[in-house]
Amino acid sequence: MFENRRKSERRVCRSVAKIQIASGSLPRDCMITDISSGGVKVIAEYLEIPPEFTIIFSTGNPRQCRLAWRIGHEFGAQFVD
Repeated sequence: MFENRRKSERRVCRSVAKIQIASGSLPRDCMITDISSGGVKVIAEYLEIPPEFTIIFSTGNPRQCRLAWRIGHEFGAQFVD
């Protein structure tokens, strides 16, 4: 059985967001599939996700993130701000 290592409870959501890879780069679309106070699970259709990036939520709130894991087009990110 898998152990849940999350420090906070996650909530399932289907929210459109944007990923900004570097300062000054154009944000790219992504889908947030779940969120907690510590991070997010994301689906994005492009291959290059750097170790650190910014997610801009549909509300306009940006969050600095660190890549935690990746499987295909899905990845988890930890909030670092």
